[in-house]
Amino acid sequence: MKKTRLLAATAVASVAILALAGCVQSSAATSLDTDGSADQALTVLISGGENIQALWEDHLIPAFEEENPGYTVAVNLDLHGEHDAQTMAKLTSATEQEKDPGFDLVDGGFVPMAAEAGLLTPMTADEIPAFNDIPGDVVEAGGAGGIAYRGSVVLLAYDTATIPTPPKTLDELLAWIEANPGEFTYNSPKSGGSGSAFVATVLDKYVSEDARAKMTVGYEKELESEWTEGFETLRSLNPYIYQNGFYPNGNQQTLDLLASGEISMAPVWSDMFISGKKNGAIGESVNYTQIADPSFTGSAAYLGVPAASPRQEGALKLANFVLTPDAQEMIVNEIAGFPAISLDLLSADIQNEFEDADTGNLRKGYFSQMGSDLSNLWDQEVPGQ
Repeated sequence: MKKTRLLAATAVASVAILALAGCVQSSAATSLDTDGSADQALTVLISGGENIQALWEDHLIPAFEEENPGYTVAVNLDLHGEHDAQTMAKLTSATEQEKDPGFDLVDGGFVPMAAEAGLLTPMTADEIPAFNDIPGDVVEAGGAGGIAYRGSVVLLAYDTATIPTPPKTLDELLAWIEANPGEFTYNSPKSGGSGSAFVATVLDKYVSEDARAKMTVGYEKELESEWTEGFETLRSLNPYIYQNGFYPNGNQQTLDLLASGEISMAPVWSDMFISGKKNGAIGESVNYTQIADPSFTGSAAYLGVPAASPRQEGALKLANFVLTPDAQEMIVNEIAGFPAISLDLLSADIQNEFEDADTGNLRKGYFSQMGSDLSNLWDQEVPGQ
């Protein structure tokens, strides 16, 4: 049986569509060599951070262009997905009118939504052979046109200098927090996914299996009553949280508190933690584990080929390139993302890097609108209460 990596049971936590004004930033103008042709000039639209832009521009694209002479690839960056609503509207209009949307591959959290809306070219293992090396539930979560290409999960980071044996279950973690006041915190759910994952995991302790299954795939507001007991538990932790209830603003601030020794334990994103270890920002004594019963959630990142793009062949070639072992190793090395394909297709060093990953204890996040309600209710129910 192939050894799979941490993406194995994660599914996308789709971004909320924000109706914000503005336009996408173009980081490079599309250009053609004199020997090139229009269908070999591709554009990738990134709805994400500058680290993802750098991954594409500095690593994936140069390697693709070297391997595929005649092709050129430009990047359009929508920083942090501020204009996702406009991108969806543009895709919708282009699909309905059968007009070129101006980009050929999308990298963003809204890809599964676009796939569900029929705005992307459907993909199977015939078009994307690497689907055979990606867990089926991850492929399914991307919808008919989503192409999983990397992942991340929330881990429990802790300082081994003061915690030789970390909690292994949620109940053990909650007991540890109360027994060690001031040594733990998490960022507010609105400010980052690591804090949101902790909150969701506590809520899920009390949510029925059937209800949660519905809440991960659709908006089921009437089921939010099952969160009541979980919010009571979170509220009861206030006196034991760092500085009697200080919740950092963002994933990075949480990580900074841990790295500086202000706290001893916190939920953190895997890619941020691994990057911090590599660059020395996080000390050698800080390690990570994964909890169970229930575990923290994680997410996959998806690519999509707009159905209206006239450059289908080139876009498909680029998507398949990103799923090659060489490209997957770039993702691991440059942004500490989890590879989408099986670990046994990658180098021994990378296999060793993820050898402690527990692939059996990762869960889907809530549906985007459910996640938005979760964040709003946390603001009302937890801090200062």
